[in-house]
Amino acid sequence: MSEVSLRLKIAKSTASLWLSKVELNERAKGRLKKRAILGQYNTILVKRKKRKKLFDSLVVETMQELSKIPSSKELCRLLASMLFWCEGNKTTLTLVRFTNSEPNMIKCFLGLLRKGFNIDEKRLRALIHIHTYHDENRQIEFWSNITGIPRCQFHRSYRKPNTGKRVSENYQGCVAISYYDASVAKKLWAYYESLQKKF
Repeated sequence: MSEVSLRLKIAKSTASLWLSKVELNERAKGRLKKRAILGQYNTILVKRKKRKKLFDSLVVETMQELSKIPSSKELCRLLASMLFWCEGNKTTLTLVRFTNSEPNMIKCFLGLLRKGFNIDEKRLRALIHIHTYHDENRQIEFWSNITGIPRCQFHRSYRKPNTGKRVSENYQGCVAISYYDASVAKKLWAYYESLQKKF
């Protein structure tokens, strides 16, 4: 990590994040062995596997807990409002706008919105923010699959300037979801306002 940090001129913490899922090949292991730190690397792998096993068991446990909670429109509205409270645009209540770069969060919010409200799918719109190195058609296709919103309901993409020095291979861009219904926007607002007063 020190070598990567020095060569790429980045912080060691950044190098650690980038390399967290990298498995070293035999050549790299040989270098580490010469530096007498192969044992340390193997210890890290063992600890990583233990953490993953613990996390997987927690996921199973929480899935069981969630299965005991009865689903309802009210619950979906409440959960959607909490996500909207964190990541939604609250400067206007004429529409619902939710922006994020995490596909699972976008999918979760839309799922809750669709289950909690009788929404008109034709009122949904999407706008993706991408860098100049992205393939626009590929990114629209990606976000269309994630959101279930047809390509014809995507606005013209916004391209963010990029020097080209750093390219994030797994970054799919950011998507802004808009739902043009003031009544739904106000209902979400009312839910999180009521929630903060209750607790």
